[in-house]
Amino acid sequence: MRILLIEDDESLCETISYRLRQEGFSLDVCRDGEDGLLFARERIHDLILLDRMLPAVDGMEVLRAIRKEGIATPVIFLTALGQVNERTLGLNSGADDYIVKPFDFEELLARIRCVLRRPAALQTDQVLTYGDISYDPSSLILRRGTYASTLSKRLGDLLELFLRNPGQTLPRQIILLRVWGMDADVEDGNLDNYIYFLRRSLRKVGSCLNLATVRGVGYRLETHND
Repeated sequence: MRILLIEDDESLCETISYRLRQEGFSLDVCRDGEDGLLFARERIHDLILLDRMLPAVDGMEVLRAIRKEGIATPVIFLTALGQVNERTLGLNSGADDYIVKPFDFEELLARIRCVLRRPAALQTDQVLTYGDISYDPSSLILRRGTYASTLSKRLGDLLELFLRNPGQTLPRQIILLRVWGMDADVEDGNLDNYIYFLRRSLRKVGSCLNLATVRGVGYRLETHND
């Protein structure tokens, strides 16, 4: 699993990075909000650890920007601002958890595991479009022109994940984590079945989109021009 750590304290950054890598996590590390926002937009992560007070772009601005753009990656704030109103502001702005500095690494690790056990909250009221289709998560309706198909909740979550990451290869592990959750008892073969059903749903509405298999990695939603 890959974590994006956005923290300007060099010593804390090195400590957290070292300990998380010992626990088996992969990390991208940024020292200011501007680089952190770029990484959050361009790469897929399972979790973001985000400092509140950052150079260039404040942590709260980073959080609001990624949520506005539909990036649903879980975020845990790391901050010295421990007042109730500050914690409330962070959580209401879209953070999934809030840990006050200084903290014990074991507590941080427990918070990370707790957040990663939650299935991703993909569904929103925003209609998503890509290529020749649109998808409304609130009604679970896939459309192309005058053609429409109603999806199951799980199939809709799967399509939404691809629509939020068009043209990107999504590894199987990330798909399973985002759609089924960390502790879900689901086999790889179940994912293949859902991919088959999603391809069939796209054909049903006459879409020209291609849900491509990237052998040994995962799947990618693409147009025929990609």
